[in-house]
Amino acid sequence: MARLTINGKTYELDVDPATPLLWAIREQAGLTGTKYGCGIAQCGACTVHVDGEAVRSCVVPVSAVQGKQITTIEGLAAAGALTKVQKAWIEHDVPQCGYCQSGMLMAAAALLQRKPKPSDADIDAALTNICRCGTFQQVREAIHAAAKA
Repeated sequence: MARLTINGKTYELDVDPATPLLWAIREQAGLTGTKYGCGIAQCGACTVHVDGEAVRSCVVPVSAVQGKQITTIEGLAAAGALTKVQKAWIEHDVPQCGYCQSGMLMAAAALLQRKPKPSDADIDAALTNICRCGTFQQVREAIHAAAKA
């Protein structure tokens, strides 16, 4: 049994401690906004925040996050109000197919928390997520717009 705090809510989940956080979030907690992409922490589709830091949930065991605050894409907007980065994502038409977007948004939100006025180099270093649609220029523009908002 694992006790996880996800988006401010406590979940008692019947999972093996070695279970990847991604599967606990999706299959046990029923929060399906976090996506499975590669399973080896390369693509970033599974990015969530653990105590405010962007992590690839497909390789983090549940045992490593008990007692920590986990935020998924479902918990990014507070009380239904979109964040600056979510608004900028919409205004700059970032999503194309959308599969990588929850992970991209989570990585961008963590970057802006850590560095409110990031440079292009900061963005490139922090967002190593893969986007097959190639919207990286829109991602960069949206992050800069969110930083200015």
